[in-house]
Amino acid sequence: MNHDTPLSPLPLHHLSGLRSRVLTTRQLREHGVPAAELTERCRPGGCWQQVLPGVYLLHPGAPTSEERLHAVLLYAAHRGTTVPQQTGPSGEPPAAMITGLAALALHGFTEAPPLLGLARIEVLVARTRRLRSTGFAQIVRAVDLPAPQEITGVLTAPVPRALADAVAGLTDASAVRRLLTEAVRGGHCEAAAAVRELSRARLLTRPHVVDAVDTLLAEGRALAEQRLYAVVRGHGLPEPLWNVDLRLPGGPQLGGVDAFWPEHGVALEIDTRAPRPEEDPLHSAFDHKREHLERLGITVVRCLPRTLREAPEQQAAVVRTALMAAPDREPSAYVVVLPR
Repeated sequence: MNHDTPLSPLPLHHLSGLRSRVLTTRQLREHGVPAAELTERCRPGGCWQQVLPGVYLLHPGAPTSEERLHAVLLYAAHRGTTVPQQTGPSGEPPAAMITGLAALALHGFTEAPPLLGLARIEVLVARTRRLRSTGFAQIVRAVDLPAPQEITGVLTAPVPRALADAVAGLTDASAVRRLLTEAVRGGHCEAAAAVRELSRARLLTRPHVVDAVDTLLAEGRALAEQRLYAVVRGHGLPEPLWNVDLRLPGGPQLGGVDAFWPEHGVALEIDTRAPRPEEDPLHSAFDHKREHLERLGITVVRCLPRTLREAPEQQAAVVRTALMAAPDREPSAYVVVLPR
């Protein structure tokens, strides 16, 4: 038997580049490779090798990092199912996606280990899938799979979910803090989104995670405030009073706001909340404060960190509209402004 006999010349439309050297048993069978030939080629010293159950590498030697990623996805997507399924961000939901530290490396995190340095690659699948971790494939289950992102042809969990899965396996407090800080400082995701996923994963009971989250939220707020300063000054808005507490004369405190234009009766607050899943947003502290201020004739602009980062001109337009509408409103109640 000639071991150099090529595969069937049928084109592999659904595979490309490096992925074409990683195939499942079914794909090989569909391209004319009988079981006997597969066994022969995968003998010790052969030109192919089995890297995971039902997944084969079509060359000798160690797999590249890309080949390991595709092997894990093929194993998780095809194992235990009769219909191969792996779609991109559009179409049917994917059967599997890379998560954890490997996903963070794909997203460009400098604090994540290099892909070749990872002993195991985490792959996210639906909770109902009958799969087990094996070799370098680490199965992670989810009740609901998030929409994946495609990075260099690899279906990858979004940063908040990948962070939660990575943190779940880390006990080093400094490593957790560095990853969470890079997520926000590097613009990969907002602090609230990361904290929300950590909460869903029930990781906020771990002391080293709670400490890192405190740092994360402070980092997120500081960045959002810097971006708000840039929006006000870069779009020609009037300079407000920054970071002040409001109260009624001789009365109760009304709460703090991030910016206040007293002559216009407009207040702005950066909403960095990371609500628990069971929290009713209609009755949150933020909304109670807003309702109280608006009863006093003060317009409250809610400002999201994501909008400041992705659409600063849109945020500037919202603030400008609120300021320009001041002459058409009843004058607001007199409030005392204190630094906070």
